Amino acid sequence: MPSSVMSTSKRGGGHPSPAAVSADGLRKSYGDKTVLDGIDLHIPAGSVFALLGPNGAGKTTAVKILSTLIGADGGQAQVAGHDIATAPDGVRAAIGVTGQFSAVDGLITGEENMLLMADLHHLSKSEGQRVTAELLERFDLVEAAKKPASTYSGGMKRRLDLAMTLVGGPRIIFLDEPTTGLDPRSRHNMWQIIRDLVSDGVTVFLTTQYLEEADELADRIAVLNDGKIAAEGSAEELKRLIPGGHVRLRFTDPTAYQSAATTLREATRDDEALALQIPSDGSQRELRSLLDWLDSTGIEADELTVHTPDLDDVFFALTSAGNVPSQPNQPKETVR
Repeated sequence: MPSSVMSTSKRGGGHPSPAAVSADGLRKSYGDKTVLDGIDLHIPAGSVFALLGPNGAGKTTAVKILSTLIGADGGQAQVAGHDIATAPDGVRAAIGVTGQFSAVDGLITGEENMLLMADLHHLSKSEGQRVTAELLERFDLVEAAKKPASTYSGGMKRRLDLAMTLVGGPRIIFLDEPTTGLDPRSRHNMWQIIRDLVSDGVTVFLTTQYLEEADELADRIAVLNDGKIAAEGSAEELKRLIPGGHVRLRFTDPTAYQSAATTLREATRDDEALALQIPSDGSQRELRSLLDWLDSTGIEADELTVHTPDLDDVFFALTSAGNVPSQPNQPKETVR
């Protein structure tokens, strides 16, 4: 299995973007337990990077090292062009960090939390009030601004936490499991906020336990297992690493079905459903080849469905002692 798959950002063009975050051989151990075993990262500016891994895989440790909260045992890294070891102040000035546990002070109001953060960033009183008002409106917290933060719902607290992170205008944001514990509606609201941030040119480094979240948001995804990057690439590239993808052709005309089944000898037959299952990685090249073949033979299929493994399959395959499932569970379907 390839250890790494290269890709370009969804929002980028044909030229590589400058790195907002890069790491080379990053290592960290606690006693005799190696948490990070020489990981390499290259995250283009203005993109979303998702780091996946089982609990205890080292995701939060990576965030803490890159945000200068703890030191690495080996390797080197640059964030916003600053070396994390020799220029930590430069790194801290360029980033924002939001963890899975809110930093909001529940004893004061949402507005007071924001103004306190503005003071910590040494903004003038007028500038702090302006930024606070803008962010409270942006995060739909104006009506709750004068209420104690302890009265906020989980989704509201998470929005306030992220708003506080943005007071200093960071260009790189580390989001460590930002939607843990949120209900589906609040999670989707947070996803839209993250998309809006990236549209403004912010780079997002996301750790998450929700594979759907990475699939929805990330330009690039890395799977961390046993302290190493097991695979890296776009969601679609990672899915193609796992066997089990196929194209399903369904027919209503028994004659057309028999003709296709006779010619496509590699296909698995379902005579009752008049359907054929053809192994495929779901790539555009393979689909075009199949469609060209159908056109050339005059055989008409009534339905063509592409089945590809999802990120659940990728995650379990890469984090289960290297065992790749021969038949991924619940593949996604795309009707063409």
